[in-house]
Amino acid sequence: MTDQHDAAGTAALSGTLALGGDLPVHRLGFGAMRIVGEGVWGPPRDRDEALAVLRRAVELGVTFIDTADSYGPQISEQLIREALHPYPEDLVIGTKAGFVRTGPGRWHRLGRPEYLRQQVEMSLRTLGLERIDLFQLHRIDPEVPLADQLGELALLREEGKIRHIGLSEVTVDELSAARAVVPVASVQNQYAPSFRQSEDVLEQCEKDGIAFLPWAPVDRGTLAGAESPLAALAAERGVTPVQLALAWLLHRSPVMVPIPGTSRVAHLEENVAAAALRLSEEEAERIGSHLS
Repeated sequence: MTDQHDAAGTAALSGTLALGGDLPVHRLGFGAMRIVGEGVWGPPRDRDEALAVLRRAVELGVTFIDTADSYGPQISEQLIREALHPYPEDLVIGTKAGFVRTGPGRWHRLGRPEYLRQQVEMSLRTLGLERIDLFQLHRIDPEVPLADQLGELALLREEGKIRHIGLSEVTVDELSAARAVVPVASVQNQYAPSFRQSEDVLEQCEKDGIAFLPWAPVDRGTLAGAESPLAALAAERGVTPVQLALAWLLHRSPVMVPIPGTSRVAHLEENVAAAALRLSEEEAERIGSHLS
């Protein structure tokens, strides 16, 4: 675990990536979905701890926080503002819209242009921002033409309300179709050392210099703890399975920006410490083969 006295800037050891080519962030970020209630619904069980996690993330050198209007809903964005506003100059907050919530664990795609515009305006107000640096379409709505969904985001970008546009859970073909409408700065797909169904999307992002933000980077917790399939390998290195998994992701591609989330400061510090861990090609191959 990271020492309280020398931890400042630890996330910087993960390296830097320029989102959209002009917005530098440290490659180990923070995902703010888990700071809300169960089922990604309602307030956190421990509000003070949630606020402490956000503040500690910045102290540890995290410069990219990923959230969404649907986390809570709105509660994640509210907590981010309460904990961190006025924001540090180097902090990039990425948010998303495209999901309507009707209860705990319930998610419904909605990509109508007027709805996306409303949610951008709401996120600007909730976060206390004049412009959202990275706004991602949370899911493509199959009931609405993609050009209409992204076209509205492009208009919002022209109005100065969005800086860069990203996508979430897309295929290579969907990424290509989207890029015919707007420049795409990021893709956020599920990906972990043990869950690599988006390998082709990652490779396309790497080819085109698009940031790849893996959500569930420790496979929804299956790579954590004593029962992790990485436990033995992690013990050999004197690190935790979570740290080994995150180090593998950072090693895997220069466009990878893992965004592990947690509601506990201790877990946050464990995660961020992975930024200092370097793997050899042999170690990375061994981990990858072990989990394939």
